[in-house]
Amino acid sequence: MQSKYYLFILFISILTACSNGGKQYKIGISQCSDDIWREKQNSELRMGAYFHRNVKLCFAAAYDSDERQVQQIDSLVATGIDLLIVAPNQVATISPAIDRAYDKGIPVIVFERKTNSQKYTAYMGADNYEMGRVMGDYIASRLQGKGRVLEVMGLKGSSPAIERHNGFEEALKDHPNMEKIATLQGDWTEQSAYQAVKNYKGDLSQVDFVFGQNDRMAVGVRKALEEKGQLSAKTLFCGIDGLPGEDGGIRLVRDSVLDATYIYPTHGDQLLQMAVNILEGKPYEKEVRLMSALVTRQNAHVLLMQNEEIVRQSKYVDQLHEQADNYLQKLDTQRVINAMFIVLVVLLLIVAALLYRYHIQKLRMEEERGKMEREKLDFYTQAAHELRTPLTLIEGPLNELASTETIRKADNKAAEMFGIVQRNTANLSQLVNKILDVQVGAPAKDLSSQQLDELTVLQGNEGQTEETTTPKAAGAEAPTLLIVDDNADIRSYLRTILQPHYQLLEAADGKEGLRMAHEQVPDLIVSDVMMPVMNGLEFCQEVKADFLTSHVPVVLLTARALSKHQIEGYQSGADAYITKPFNADVFLARISNLLKNRTLLHDLWSKEEQQEKKQTVAKEDPFICRFKTVVEERMADSDLSVEDIGAEMHLSRVQLYRKVKALTGKSPVDLLRKARLSRAQGMLADTSLSVSEIAYQVGFTSPSYFAKCFKDEYGKVPGEARNL
Repeated sequence: MQSKYYLFILFISILTACSNGGKQYKIGISQCSDDIWREKQNSELRMGAYFHRNVKLCFAAAYDSDERQVQQIDSLVATGIDLLIVAPNQVATISPAIDRAYDKGIPVIVFERKTNSQKYTAYMGADNYEMGRVMGDYIASRLQGKGRVLEVMGLKGSSPAIERHNGFEEALKDHPNMEKIATLQGDWTEQSAYQAVKNYKGDLSQVDFVFGQNDRMAVGVRKALEEKGQLSAKTLFCGIDGLPGEDGGIRLVRDSVLDATYIYPTHGDQLLQMAVNILEGKPYEKEVRLMSALVTRQNAHVLLMQNEEIVRQSKYVDQLHEQADNYLQKLDTQRVINAMFIVLVVLLLIVAALLYRYHIQKLRMEEERGKMEREKLDFYTQAAHELRTPLTLIEGPLNELASTETIRKADNKAAEMFGIVQRNTANLSQLVNKILDVQVGAPAKDLSSQQLDELTVLQGNEGQTEETTTPKAAGAEAPTLLIVDDNADIRSYLRTILQPHYQLLEAADGKEGLRMAHEQVPDLIVSDVMMPVMNGLEFCQEVKADFLTSHVPVVLLTARALSKHQIEGYQSGADAYITKPFNADVFLARISNLLKNRTLLHDLWSKEEQQEKKQTVAKEDPFICRFKTVVEERMADSDLSVEDIGAEMHLSRVQLYRKVKALTGKSPVDLLRKARLSRAQGMLADTSLSVSEIAYQVGFTSPSYFAKCFKDEYGKVPGEARNL
């Protein structure tokens, strides 16, 4: 009978697989933890998906972490799920995330556990209160109404733990001779129950019955009692879950490790059917209570046999389903091949027709085209010759001048200016030579409009947009300046002035300069005002509006000399406005003063002379405030790196280093070490923790290294600081 049932499932899944129509649904499943109970339920959910080929399941497990589950729920919602299935880790903490999903119009099914919110579409789960009550009555029955009982609860704040405890307490009220020795707190894991018993100071040697709110915790209590030597031969154990697997509760009951368990049903296939009914607008029940049952040694063997048969049939169905998928995939592939073949034949016929038509047109146009080709060649050849004559008169004298003693002994600036003229003349000569090449075989059409534009550019020194990073003429510690100007000769002239003193970056327009400012975070920017793509005023506003570059001084260098132009420059955020022509020495002095006058916050974590300055800058500079917050929140993480801090602030390592260095005069690594030592100094004075404990709590991986750094910073070892 079961074989026929699973064959029917396979038949239905094949039929649904053959249909590619209908709306596709994406269901997010947020599990509070990852254990064998949830593995069984997830397997059933996947099995249920065989009926619905238009459903995609997205699983997430929070591993008993409230914060992780909230993040996972928000992430699932962000991916565009159509429905959310969630087992909340705790009653209150997960509710806001579930509410956010529900408020966005996403149906929510809460299963197995509850929250304190009513914002859900449906609920499915067993009656945990009834489970606790039944287990209490069972224990009282086994002990004939008199005995000593120990309870171990699940995760604090989770609805199953609360409800099972309340049901258990209610059952014991009916048996006044039942004594509950203690209620220990676990978190659903075997290790938590084991540790709770280990930490318990009372005597547990006379316990008659142990009630673990799940099977794993009951096993953990048994192991702990054995190790403490307090396990009595008459002590019995029971739990809840009743899973049939290798380490499941049913097998433990059969093997007499547990006296009883209570089946906590998973029913993943039923859960998925409810989700599909909601998505497709079909009727569904808002509250569904799953049936469950008590497992003792009398029925454990039969239940295991039934489960083994079900598992075997499930594996068989999975194999058949995989074979069906392979067959359908091959069928789809064959259909695609057939369609491609038909398309290819049609394309070949079209290409053949076009080739024939092209051949006919080519024959008729050949003569006319040849005539036009000769006329174009004559035109470009004549134009090239007309250009060559004045070029000869220019290039010849320049070559003569280049060999004279005056030019050879000229200073660097003069040689650079002469080089500009010579290079532009050579470039123009190369363009003319390209045009002349048309005479010796190159078609006239190969002389593109881009080449003609290039000729105009070289004559006017305008329109060059290449990005250049000059070699470092100054030392590695010299400030970095960014030059933004669309005129290559102006950039070259500024380079001759600035390169002996600074490291230089160059950009040919405001947009490119903004990108380089974000990537490199220079110490100062010199920018033209009249530029293509983005002018200097817009560029300056963007620099000052971005928290990454807001501290960088900007010098506007322009020929716009009217007062209203200067006002516009300063209103855009410029730190200096210099008009052309300008004196090089004055220009250098202005830049030097701007660099010296930058506000430096040398110590973010000083408790004395820098405290007032730190508070002032932190309020004014959001970057410093954010940096300090990130460092203090993650200070205890010994693996915290500059990359991690940058990632928290959405910056690269280089961007973070340059910004912090500019504002504080120190590197991020120095500030992180200073922050840790400052907190350690406070803990030495205010706490009784040992030096080693303090070292680890502030993020040092070695107490000895901590002691060395502390002495380097404060001139004394940590122990001496505490004695003071």
